[in-house]
Amino acid sequence: MIKHSVLVFLFSCIAACTTLSQQPYPSKIPSSAFDHPESTWLGSRYIAAAKPHNGLSGFYVLENGLDGFYARAQLIDKAQASLDLQYFIFREDETGKLLTERLIRAADRGVRIRILVDDGNTVNGDEQLLTLAAHRNIQVRIFNPLSYRGHDKLLRLAEIAAKKSHLDYRMHNKLFVADNAVALIGGRNIGDEYFQVDPESQFGDDDVFTIGPMVKKLSRSFDEYWNCDLTVPAQAVDPRLVSADALNQFKNQLASYRENMERKKPSFANHIYSNGKLNGLFTGSTAATWASAQLVYDSPDKKDVEDDHLAGSLIYNSVEEAVKSTHTELFIVTPFFIPGDAGMKLFRTLREHQVSIHILTNSLRSTPELPAHAGYIHYRKQLLKLGVKLHEVRANLGKPNGSGESGKLTRYGNYGLHAKQYIFDRQKVFLGSMNFDQRSMHLNTEIGLIIDSPKLANQAVERFKRLTDASDSYEVLLRTDPATQAESLVWVTREHGKLVEYATEPSRNTGQRLEEDLMSILPLDDEL
Repeated sequence: MIKHSVLVFLFSCIAACTTLSQQPYPSKIPSSAFDHPESTWLGSRYIAAAKPHNGLSGFYVLENGLDGFYARAQLIDKAQASLDLQYFIFREDETGKLLTERLIRAADRGVRIRILVDDGNTVNGDEQLLTLAAHRNIQVRIFNPLSYRGHDKLLRLAEIAAKKSHLDYRMHNKLFVADNAVALIGGRNIGDEYFQVDPESQFGDDDVFTIGPMVKKLSRSFDEYWNCDLTVPAQAVDPRLVSADALNQFKNQLASYRENMERKKPSFANHIYSNGKLNGLFTGSTAATWASAQLVYDSPDKKDVEDDHLAGSLIYNSVEEAVKSTHTELFIVTPFFIPGDAGMKLFRTLREHQVSIHILTNSLRSTPELPAHAGYIHYRKQLLKLGVKLHEVRANLGKPNGSGESGKLTRYGNYGLHAKQYIFDRQKVFLGSMNFDQRSMHLNTEIGLIIDSPKLANQAVERFKRLTDASDSYEVLLRTDPATQAESLVWVTREHGKLVEYATEPSRNTGQRLEEDLMSILPLDDEL
């Protein structure tokens, strides 16, 4: 009886959601990127820097999470004309509030701000971002919004399940552009764990500080999404939140929050302008790497492009071509790894041509998404039999400074991998938002750069080596029992200076391992 009542309630909610979704959205006014970057300080600085490099763009990889936060804060402060932000997640937590407060101050001094955020992974408090749309210089749009505006996970899942073919399609892109002169592109969302200040968990990830001709290409990709049919103005998503009174109240809250932070954590606030390497990117003392690069991204109408209903671009086609063109070594860093049949076929072909393949992904203990890990475990033995080198990052890094950390950063909570890097023959490197899984390939839109730079590619390989050191990761190996010929996996790592081998997959607890086993039975690979 209780089960029946719950089902009736859920389906009633679904029906209500469906009714809401049929309401027409108001018309949107198209807009495009700021077209005179040379008139701004950032534009004049980086246009001049690019001139001697004959059409190449400049790149600098920010591995440290705090550097990612500081870079955004400085770019907001330095912007004079425009700021365009595109994210899968924009949390209104500690760092999110500090950046939001800076955005409002930028808008107050006349900077035009466009914020585009996906609606698939919001939590309580994130909806405050919509309030910014009440500012005359800020526009906020939501990609593929749900009708249900609360944060009850069960109700959100119910609506997604009811309208799966539409709402399962999410915008996973991460892009930040200031004055159409500087861009940050990579895997980081806006939030404490991505900037590595969350007390419970932190994600190792990347931003690519980008200058030169590539920036305008990135801005065009932003415009394509901003003006597409799937984006909805904040005023239509939840008009209750978009008012002058709500904005003033939010501004006051954010200003008080910043003042408290500057008083309670002065070192955190002061570091925004005390980072030498980061400041050097603005003064010229930190050198960018100048190289040619290919912008690869999915069209906003990815599903229709895949079905040949529309012309457009698909990121996986470009990444797959780069993988196929690899002759000696392929390195893959991805938090979620579900290659599917097509990916396994690709790896078999590479191994037949003697290409060495090295993969780093999350372990059971470090993964933030247990269903994704449950989908991945089906492929481990197949990969190892092909001769693929397989590593899984630990939740507790063994060395004082792991990837994305510095001596200045206090070690926080569990570590999880969130970076997406593919390194081809140590000559080219992909950095962006695309995981090597079925969701990134077919259900999410993604963006990234394939940079033709042996220097950056080798830097990425060195980082791979640091993270796959036995102190920071498990090497997964296939053992064969000589008596029974039974095959089993083992996890090798270094603890307290000694190599140890686990015959059972390391987990947070027995319950987590049991949950993984149950999830692995479900046919969910195409959703992961």
